[in-house]
Amino acid sequence: MLIEYRNLLPDESKAYRRIRLESLKEFPEAFSATYQETLNVEKLTLEIDIENQTVSKFVQGVFSHHKLIGICTFVKSDENTGNIYQMYVQKGSQGKNIGLNLLHSTIKEAIKRYGNLEICLEVSVDNLQAKYFYLKAGFEQIQQIEGSNDILMKYKGL
Repeated sequence: MLIEYRNLLPDESKAYRRIRLESLKEFPEAFSATYQETLNVEKLTLEIDIENQTVSKFVQGVFSHHKLIGICTFVKSDENTGNIYQMYVQKGSQGKNIGLNLLHSTIKEAIKRYGNLEICLEVSVDNLQAKYFYLKAGFEQIQQIEGSNDILMKYKGL
């Protein structure tokens, strides 16, 4: 299987939209946005960001035989902090370390671009599969986010 990890290019914003919608349809409990509300948006913010190659964020993709099968978004929050969002790999490609490699590829790209950052993400307390995945990937649980059902996790490295 030919697997490639890289940043999405400006002309790949439609491929991003397709896989983002798929992620919301397949795992609605894992994301704060819903499939239906996202479907009705003419152009997603990240589609525009991909097309313009926005400096403070990027979407890393994983491709199998040149087809986008997973995404992981990184957004630089401030001088010292960045966040992982929208981590998703298609069901048929899960359980093969593709997601783990995608996440690590995204972290490496963030460090290359922005230097040494504190990298965080949020995950639902109820999403045990994702929580264990992020623990395996080198994140640690920091705290439950006040007023929500999410926990904050921070990358500590491997």
